[in-house]
Amino acid sequence: MTLPTRRGLFLAAGIFSAWLGSLVILLPTSRMDLPDGVVFLAVLGRTLLQTGLFIVAHDAMHNTLWPERPLANRLIGQAALLLYAALPYRKCLNNHRRHHRHAGTVRDPDHHGEGDPSLMSWYLRFMAAYLSPWQLTALVVSWLVLASVAAPFSSSPLCNVLIYGALPVLMSSLQLFVVGTYLPHRPSSPGASDPAGELQPQSLNLPTWLSLLACFHFGYHWEHHRFPHLAWHELPAAKWRLKEGAHT
Repeated sequence: MTLPTRRGLFLAAGIFSAWLGSLVILLPTSRMDLPDGVVFLAVLGRTLLQTGLFIVAHDAMHNTLWPERPLANRLIGQAALLLYAALPYRKCLNNHRRHHRHAGTVRDPDHHGEGDPSLMSWYLRFMAAYLSPWQLTALVVSWLVLASVAAPFSSSPLCNVLIYGALPVLMSSLQLFVVGTYLPHRPSSPGASDPAGELQPQSLNLPTWLSLLACFHFGYHWEHHRFPHLAWHELPAAKWRLKEGAHT
């Protein structure tokens, strides 16, 4: 097992553990017992962890999470997408492969197509392509089950599920779309071509710490398309190697 693989699995285990642990801690609380500032930070933290689940699955789709064990790699990716938003792994995998082959063209399933490329219109079409009635039903049922489990310990179980469960899912979907799709692939990007033609992915010029918080370095999008075999935690080093090489 290589060092990047060990690091990636360690980080994935941390994301899974923190996601589950924060849910176990927060669901039994009573809403009025926590200051608004603590609730705000908890929601932000849960949103980042929710996004982390998708990033783990994204690495699995590129077979960079555990390349030596393809079956384990896929199972971890499936579990991450299930916890993220009951997303089907095979559909996401096929769409993501098409995205890399046809990035920025009408053959890209994540492209805005012939529709309005504005942020909200594109986001709504993007979500409609990935969310099915079955998935929405599964999410609602899972939230109701969580509320019933928390009911004996909290005076506001449904409120807690909405705040710490449903809201982070919504915010994470916006985070992933804005940082990982809209900003890197929007037609107004420098060097963008006609929407029917090929559009070169753009990277966000963020310092490493902000790139991590923004979306687990998903904003280093050109580097990801250039080196799809690199795990998310390897992208900053690739970015700075390219930057240093350009100055030599």
